[in-house]
Amino acid sequence: MTSLEKLSKQLAQYYYHACVAELQALKPGNVHIFADGHRMTIDDFMQSATVSAPKISNYSGGVGERIFESVSSTNNAVNCNTNLGIILLISPLIQAILHCFQSHNTLQSTTALKLTLAQFKTHLTQVLESLDVNDAKYVASAIRLAKPAGLGSVAAHDVNAPITDSLYTLMQVADSRDHIAYQYTHHFETIIDVGLPIYEAALERFQSEAWAVTSLYLKLLSHVPDSHVARKYGQISAQALMHEAKPFYDDFVHASNPKTKFSKLLTWDAALKERQINPGTTADLTVATIFLASNFVVK
Repeated sequence: MTSLEKLSKQLAQYYYHACVAELQALKPGNVHIFADGHRMTIDDFMQSATVSAPKISNYSGGVGERIFESVSSTNNAVNCNTNLGIILLISPLIQAILHCFQSHNTLQSTTALKLTLAQFKTHLTQVLESLDVNDAKYVASAIRLAKPAGLGSVAAHDVNAPITDSLYTLMQVADSRDHIAYQYTHHFETIIDVGLPIYEAALERFQSEAWAVTSLYLKLLSHVPDSHVARKYGQISAQALMHEAKPFYDDFVHASNPKTKFSKLLTWDAALKERQINPGTTADLTVATIFLASNFVVK
């Protein structure tokens, strides 16, 4: 097995771990081990993580191809959209990591992968700004395959129309209404500048990955309007959910024992699902943050 193959295998393990860690935490409004929801089960998400891991971590191909192959494998396995947002976020992160290790010739030891955050940011910028028309065509095909709820249509740059612009350009067009596109055009600032510090501080405080994930999720949900909710119900509803989440985050993060907040959060979880509110983009950002916090990226 070559060094690149070993690195690819390890990235697949980090990706799978991030997907599972998110499912094992209580995240109000989303599917998790404590409650299914939105006509999806935790098994759907576990199977999706399993089949997409080797595709998303493949060291060959570009970002667009990585996204399409991962979405295609998920669609064949569960025939529903469980992880499009996760794949869209993590694919360029993996591309940047692979590029960084190849450029710095640090593939000799893949048992303890380490990058500085500064190194990673440099390569991530290069990856994002080089996304081309071919990447855009792959991503448009992946989106059509996944059929995300509330997608609708737009006057220009619709995924159902012929693609003539680069993926980076398409993300620029969409970044005001979609927070995943925003990560592409703002160099993943929500994940790097907001998500990582919150997650690392919660890990240190609670000494529990599951509670740290809950803390991270609540922070992100209270920090920015969820794009998935906005697509389905409008920006006003997404803003209202963000404000609704803030006291839950404040209450949770200041708890001396997070277990005392479990019942309250589970009740809110049931209420959100009763209202058919699914903060899917926030869950996607949560998974990407967990992935980036793995031990191959350090400050």
